[in-house]
Amino acid sequence: MFGPDSRFHAFFHDPRWALSIVRATVLEAAHPQVGAALTDNSTFVAHPWRRLRNTVVSLQRMFGADDEVRRREAARLNRLHARLKGADAHDRPYDAMDPAVRAWVVATLFESSVTMCRLSGQPLEQGDMDRLYAEFRAYLAALEGDAGHLPPTVQEFWPYYDRVVEEELENTEAMRVILYRLFDHLPAPPLLHGLPAMWAAGRAVAGPLIGVITVASLPEPFRRRAGLPEMPGAQTLMQGAYLAAGLARFLPDGWIQPEGIAKLLALDPGGDDPRARSIGALTDRMKRAGALVRLLAPLPPEPDPAGGTDVRREAEAFFTAVLDQTGDGYLDWPDLAAMAREVAGRLDLDEPDETRLYDAFAGWWRELQAALDTDGDGRVSVREYAEAVPSLAGPALIRVAEVLFDVTDTDGDRRVDADEYRALFRRGFRRDMAGADGTYSRAAFVRDFLSFMAGRERSTAYDPLFSDA
Repeated sequence: MFGPDSRFHAFFHDPRWALSIVRATVLEAAHPQVGAALTDNSTFVAHPWRRLRNTVVSLQRMFGADDEVRRREAARLNRLHARLKGADAHDRPYDAMDPAVRAWVVATLFESSVTMCRLSGQPLEQGDMDRLYAEFRAYLAALEGDAGHLPPTVQEFWPYYDRVVEEELENTEAMRVILYRLFDHLPAPPLLHGLPAMWAAGRAVAGPLIGVITVASLPEPFRRRAGLPEMPGAQTLMQGAYLAAGLARFLPDGWIQPEGIAKLLALDPGGDDPRARSIGALTDRMKRAGALVRLLAPLPPEPDPAGGTDVRREAEAFFTAVLDQTGDGYLDWPDLAAMAREVAGRLDLDEPDETRLYDAFAGWWRELQAALDTDGDGRVSVREYAEAVPSLAGPALIRVAEVLFDVTDTDGDRRVDADEYRALFRRGFRRDMAGADGTYSRAAFVRDFLSFMAGRERSTAYDPLFSDA
């Protein structure tokens, strides 16, 4: 069911799956429980590339051949989902551990994979479809302990799928964000941060196209009920996109590996990867060319809409880039929980250390709420933050830094060495390694973390950890 001989493994490296996974995500988000959990807790709007990278890593772990890696990843996902519960805007409860909801998420992945093949003119034969369905049920069983909430056979799956589509799916806020906001405002990946004009131009064309293609591929009964408009010619465009993506399978293998593409997009031009240095040099040349164009045809200066001081503008920029992880314009517990989740995932922490980390971030949130939430609405606005930046660095934040140091210092020698540093930041050494011996002392680690999280220092290695898109 797992490993390189699985049917899923072949699909995972199929370029068509990029379109398929967007479609599956829309169908997931249309479920009211999943949509509410995404709206309240997910970082996919503010940090879509980081979310993509984490999803790729998780799927590789779950569908890989190593049973122990799969067990650890399943346990991590279960701990993550157990923390995601609440109520939506209509006071309906949601729980990410609801077995029926988790079954629906897996169902969308299977159905979108089958639809991907059909739309590209290569429908799956029944035997391949049965095998693929068995693999997805095995994936659900690895998470749940059994796959009882998915029908046992493909023949029984289709009536189940049609019933959920017709009776349970809704035009949720999360679904609308994915279709009409995410791609229109998609931030540039770290690789292209230095080329905003080129990225904006490409996004202006690709964003609406992806939305049109995705809507056209959704089940027609749901499209009608949700009131999703379909442009003239959308079906032809959608089928052409799937056919074109299918042709990309004939490219050299190294060009279409999801893991390689995700790593390339996440490259920091200032890092120590040889590819990053080459890309950085190319980016510098393009910047100089752009500067020459602006010199010959200068643009008028942009007005400052905020009219505030430099310090306030810097505080607001830091709030948006780092603290507001969910992208809703406010700082509250889901934002800090997302930070804890990112660190725990990168370090692959076991339950005790993960709980310590979450508890430390929870203590920091209580401290922030007491210090900054002046209007008592249970969250911190960008204005409240900008007016009281120094209050961020209190005792609870020190505790967060100490716990983060402890879980990074895996050998317990009270210093973070090169291997431990790379394990946390995944970018190699940058500018702030303290000590001539190439290690990070506890005091230096805590000091730099406090400076960064208080918005006083933006040139630390914590930038790529928390603020990369």
